[in-house]
Amino acid sequence: MLILIAGPYRTGTNDDPELMQKNLDHLQSVALPLFKKGHIPMIGEWIALPLIKLAGSDKPGDKAWEEIQYPVAHRLLQKCDAILRLEGVSKGADEDIRTTKEKGLPVYYRLEDIPYANKD
Repeated sequence: MLILIAGPYRTGTNDDPELMQKNLDHLQSVALPLFKKGHIPMIGEWIALPLIKLAGSDKPGDKAWEEIQYPVAHRLLQKCDAILRLEGVSKGADEDIRTTKEKGLPVYYRLEDIPYANKD
């Protein structure tokens, strides 16, 4: 499965780059274990951040940021098979959960709950 890893990125950081990186590190901390379970991990920021930079964003929350950050996750969810919601307050991740549930796709809250993929 292609599984979107969702959780806090900007929320609660007051746009401090170090705190935002710490949140991204936390999201990424489950990517390799998820891959080892036979799935493809995806984090919206892996796509959004380079695009935001290319769009000339100066800071989180500016026009380029807003035009790209959340729409990337929304578009990714159209391709994902499930979502892994990590703990922590995040309006964006909560919206991702709502969308995922509406599509009838699995929502996981713990890595341990995600089954191993069938081997081909």
